[in-house]
Amino acid sequence: MDPKELAYFKEKLENMSKELLREAEKTLSEMTNHSDNYPDPADRATAESDRNFELRIRDRERKLLAKIKEALERIEGGTYGICEECGDDIGFKRLDARPVTTLCIECKTRQESLEKIQAGS
Repeated sequence: MDPKELAYFKEKLENMSKELLREAEKTLSEMTNHSDNYPDPADRATAESDRNFELRIRDRERKLLAKIKEALERIEGGTYGICEECGDDIGFKRLDARPVTTLCIECKTRQESLEKIQAGS
């Protein structure tokens, strides 16, 4: 991968990370500053459901942040854009769509097929 492409993906990953952290801070601020005094049990249940949904989203984002960190480390280590399974280059379009990916489209497709087979067993 050429240096321009690496710089592009590094910036993209860093921007993704900043945005996720900004959203996490916003959620934390809203949860700590929000008083849940709902006299109606249905309103209270809705607020609790919304809060749980928000926390699940943030947990997924926390996992994505770890993947972003790993991708940035691969950029620094010179292995970014190389499939961990077959060693081939991961296509630009795939990386652009999913910059944290570690598998080329062929290996990812094969992995998903195996997972479907195993889930059906």
